[in-house]
Amino acid sequence: MNLYERKLDDAPFRKLCGGNNNEDGEGESCVEIAPIPGADDAFALRDSKNPGAGTLRFTGDELRAAGMRTL
Repeated sequence: MNLYERKLDDAPFRKLCGGNNNEDGEGESCVEIAPIPGADDAFALRDSKNPGAGTLRFTGDELRAAGMRTL
């Protein structure tokens, strides 16, 4: 299945934050994540500060292998 063929119009994105985004330790790095409609254990991931910049798509196995907890 090609995850990029799935539409994300109604995907329920939510914000996940963690880790520092600068050397002095202020602020956090955040992303938005949503399950991909119509795909089992697949997720869309985008920049929370610039969601229009594009969306990456991953299987749950790929995200878990990278150490990210999914929804």
